[in-house]
Amino acid sequence: MKKSSILGLVVIAIAIAVIVATYSKASSYGSFANARDSKTDIQIIGHLDKQKELYYDARKDANYFSFYVRDTDKVECKVIYTGAPLQDFKRSEQIVLTGHMEGNEFHASKILMKCPSKYIQDKVETTVNAKSTKI
Repeated sequence: MKKSSILGLVVIAIAIAVIVATYSKASSYGSFANARDSKTDIQIIGHLDKQKELYYDARKDANYFSFYVRDTDKVECKVIYTGAPLQDFKRSEQIVLTGHMEGNEFHASKILMKCPSKYIQDKVETTVNAKSTKI
């Protein structure tokens, strides 16, 4: 075989290995029930339960924030995030959590907020008066 053919096969093998490694580390969407069974991180889409307490006390532990989320299956779970609360957290429409279950608590490593109403409320209505002119 030519050296260029061998080099091409090596490059293809490395590319396949990188794709497989990336795919195996990718987390999937699920629910709190799926998270109990999963040994890897999982992404959960849910809604913040605004009726329950959001706990954050920077004097005791600045890296402890807890709250309750209801997933798409309507199952509610306590979520613990190691970090400070995000800005406008209470105004979020949906929350995407990445993490894993420890006992009956979901430990989130990442939080993504979806806040479409945040931008709609600040919208200003404008009207334009057009004059018709003949040339």
